[in-house]
Amino acid sequence: MSGTKEEDRKGSSEWREFFWNPRTHELMGRTATSWGLILLFYLVFYLFLAGMFVLTMYIMLLTLDDYKPTWQDRLTTPGTKTHTPEQKNTPHYQVQTNDNCPPDQYFIQEDSGEVRNNPKRSCQFNRTMLEECSGVSDRFYGYSRGEPCILIKLNRVIGMLPGKDGQSPYVTCGAKREDSDKIGRLAYYPPNGTFNLMYYPYYGKKAQVNYTQPLVAVKFLNASVNTDIYVECKINSNTLADGNERDKFAGRVSFKLRINDK
Repeated sequence: MSGTKEEDRKGSSEWREFFWNPRTHELMGRTATSWGLILLFYLVFYLFLAGMFVLTMYIMLLTLDDYKPTWQDRLTTPGTKTHTPEQKNTPHYQVQTNDNCPPDQYFIQEDSGEVRNNPKRSCQFNRTMLEECSGVSDRFYGYSRGEPCILIKLNRVIGMLPGKDGQSPYVTCGAKREDSDKIGRLAYYPPNGTFNLMYYPYYGKKAQVNYTQPLVAVKFLNASVNTDIYVECKINSNTLADGNERDKFAGRVSFKLRINDK
């Protein structure tokens, strides 16, 4: 028993001596000078890493442009989106801020060398161009009569030129094969469902602050009621690819339409 107590005291003494040795003035086996050198090393090391990070971020920021992406890895065909119309007032400031552009041609606004031509002008897209789907003559956009309107837009892509030779990209919609007899007749607004070339190229939100994105409205005139109809709309253009190996649904949008009988 006494041997066990002696061993315990010896072990406790060795641990205390390891933590602080009064004879050698060592803390946990190292002198103050040794600890100082270690702390200095890690201080210099982490300051170096922080400096490298700051320098890397600074160099990366120098490559960025405030008005357009430095690199654009995009699909050859932009994405499309559908929206249901909302009743809201149309602002009249477009008359003062946006241009009445000639149709069927690009609105090119080049910079003068290093001098930027900003802010860039934008073309007017008035609500009345959507005619029966504008909400002007029918504030319910055809939904109260079972002739709903659906809005389609292209995603904004800086610098995209979606057509050539005066041919604007246009929208066509159709039902899936099994629903082809249910969709009925369609009407497109603006006529032929076109995204006119005058709204392109898009120069970015910061450079083209008053840009008004064009829309195409599709009106379903006599679709079957009380049944689900699966619809697909796509963008047609002589410069945009039809589909893509990376995204087979690029330039297309699908949705389900159901009109319930009153």
